[in-house]
Amino acid sequence: MRAFIGFLLLLIVIAVLLLFTLSATPVVTLPASVSTIGQATPVAVSIADPHGIRRAAAYIEQNGERYKLANVEHPARRFRWLRKAPEHTLKFTAGVKSTPQLKGGPARLIVAATSNDFRGQTVEVARDVTVVTQPVKVSVDSDQHYLYVGMADLVTYNVSGSPTASGVRVGDETFRGWPMPGGKSGQFSLFAFAWNMPLNVTPLVYATGPGGDEAHGQMVINFPKREQPKYRVRDLQIDDKFIEKVVNELDPNGSGDMVERFVRINSEMRKANNETLANLKTKTEPKFLWSQPFLQQPNTKVEANFADVRNYIYNGKRIDQQTHLGYDLSSTQHVGVQASNDGRVVWAAPLGIYGNCIVVDHGYGLQTIYGHLSEIDVHEGDTVKRGQVMGKSGMTGMAGGDHIHFSMQLEGVQIDPKEWWDAHWIKDHIARRVELPTA
Repeated sequence: MRAFIGFLLLLIVIAVLLLFTLSATPVVTLPASVSTIGQATPVAVSIADPHGIRRAAAYIEQNGERYKLANVEHPARRFRWLRKAPEHTLKFTAGVKSTPQLKGGPARLIVAATSNDFRGQTVEVARDVTVVTQPVKVSVDSDQHYLYVGMADLVTYNVSGSPTASGVRVGDETFRGWPMPGGKSGQFSLFAFAWNMPLNVTPLVYATGPGGDEAHGQMVINFPKREQPKYRVRDLQIDDKFIEKVVNELDPNGSGDMVERFVRINSEMRKANNETLANLKTKTEPKFLWSQPFLQQPNTKVEANFADVRNYIYNGKRIDQQTHLGYDLSSTQHVGVQASNDGRVVWAAPLGIYGNCIVVDHGYGLQTIYGHLSEIDVHEGDTVKRGQVMGKSGMTGMAGGDHIHFSMQLEGVQIDPKEWWDAHWIKDHIARRVELPTA
């Protein structure tokens, strides 16, 4: 009997030790973006534990006082544990609206989580934060900002408080704000009124506080052509030879009707290619890489304008319609393609309808695009100078003859390049407001 009782006690001890050993420890991850607490800052904390969470709580500490921000509890499961419990997200709001006792200055954000198993291990994670009690405010320059559809401009402004982001919003497009160059106080933003933006939209300077609160500032805007733009509409006659050229180059492994494949390339591939171009805004430098006006390719004839509407006519019938976002510039065959300004190459490879393509970043989200090249003589990461030959013109991609497709984009929004070729416009809209590098 004694032996049986001893054996039973041993089993109980082993079971307890096993339960204790197999218990888990929660992993608490505070979002890296949370460093400042404002009026009402939303926070989402990830808590991972294979056995789930028995309880989780969030606090903020300041000057020796701890204030509870959130608390959740679940029934204890000491013996019947969950297995592979999903990750838990503890969401709460921190700030002076919910905790008016907070003062401006340093504090600590704390999250504690307890595993829902036998041991019930508790983990506490803390981070130093700064409490900001004043909301952000924006003051905008008093300049007249002349705009038209497809045009870019530059605005300067000042933000008080502790903004987490600022810039310009134009409809559903957002253009980043940057510190003024040369160590001067204030900020600026290059922004654009896109070719397809609704005409009743007004650009607005914004600043976001750490609590998600926003302040807005209004520019003085002169929009003399706030009317439906008169883009050219052109019928492009295409034949079997052109369709076969495009399809065989851009969809060599496809099958089906050649005309249908051509239309898919012209629409779906065009959209995907433009998204790829837009995403290159993440590869911009936070400084001006240029100091002089942009160059138009020398000795070239303009064959197509920015935002031309193209009807593709095949056998007397319109099979597609697309908007051409750039200039087609023709000269002699395989002419040298020059960099429009100083910058850094962020793309040098084939890109669908654009064929062999080069994209040069000029800083602060401004980039130039060169398409249909027969030859690329630069590589991604190369620094190029204004007028430097980067390759040769051609007819790769969606091109029916040898030319250069030249376009510009600002924060991924394609814009009309013609103003950037104009030294007076550069002086009035850019150099008068911010300091450009010395040439």
